[in-house]
Amino acid sequence: MPHDPQPDSRFDDFLFLQAQNAGLFLGQIPHPATGEKSVNLRAAQSVLDCLEMLEGKTANNLTTHEQKLLQAALSNIRHLYQKHS
Repeated sequence: MPHDPQPDSRFDDFLFLQAQNAGLFLGQIPHPATGEKSVNLRAAQSVLDCLEMLEGKTANNLTTHEQKLLQAALSNIRHLYQKHS
């Protein structure tokens, strides 16, 4: 019996939060308390590692939209990370 993944809006919210964190850690978003932009590669790598783990653990269990959103987040974060490393 084929498995048809069901959409979950919390997944989108989670990915947006992680992408926002990565943007903060990669100097794309100013720190809310200081207004300063800074780069923290260790923290950015942690976000990237978590999303890569999530990609593996959710294989074949995401909707097409969720899969595209995850791939876009990973691609964007990897690109920004590579610019700073």
